[in-house]
Amino acid sequence: MVHVAVAQFAPGEDKRANLAEVTRLVDEAVARGARVVVLPEYAMFTVPAMDERFVEAAEPLEGEWVSGLRALAAERRVTLVAGVNETLPGTGRIANTLVAAGADGSIAALYRKLHLYDAFGFRESDFVRAGEIEVPETFTVDGLTFGLQTCYDLRFPEVTRRLVDAGADVVLLPAEWVPGPLKEDHWTTLIRARAIENTVYVAAAGQCAPTGSGNSLIADPMGVVLTALGERTASAGAELTRERLDEVRAKNPALRLRRFKITA
Repeated sequence: MVHVAVAQFAPGEDKRANLAEVTRLVDEAVARGARVVVLPEYAMFTVPAMDERFVEAAEPLEGEWVSGLRALAAERRVTLVAGVNETLPGTGRIANTLVAAGADGSIAALYRKLHLYDAFGFRESDFVRAGEIEVPETFTVDGLTFGLQTCYDLRFPEVTRRLVDAGADVVLLPAEWVPGPLKEDHWTTLIRARAIENTVYVAAAGQCAPTGSGNSLIADPMGVVLTALGERTASAGAELTRERLDEVRAKNPALRLRRFKITA
């Protein structure tokens, strides 16, 4: 059993203030027993419009913000997953990177967003370089294996299926799900669909308004919503178990019965 928490807030331009809010939310989650805490996409730095400020605020993975995240993880003995603006020297762009900071202070896994948000009137690719298609990095906590994907990736079911093929029992999904007509409905529907079709847990942490739609939640392998946050700045957690995974996969052996595979 692993207690996993999702934490949502509205990051701003002050990176140190964002890390302070991360610390507060992590402490809240850890006090309730969390062993893994998922934070939003671009938790390090966000402004309402995707522009050159995302590039100017970027840091290397050895920089102050990720170092602070790793120190926090080690001090609280918890694994933290958060989105950062990673420097890509000489490119004029950044990587939209998820960092999993392990409870020992190491980087347990990295993921650079594959599908950039060039949709609904936005152009993330003007300032962000898409990640390379690589073997998914995973990490394990108390017997469950965790994989990473980011926001708009949710609309591409093959991303989640590749994580499951790599052994993931739980998909962690930081996001800045931009508000708009039907967007909240898409968010909850797609999270539950990815959980159901892959018989995995999905823990999705979004930004709050004004930059995100909130509604962070954890869905189990049957698509049952175990906890949800609505619009507020807060954290919420649930107990994830191997027994529930095994039970659902015995009832619905879709992974075993499928006749197609994902290749890349």
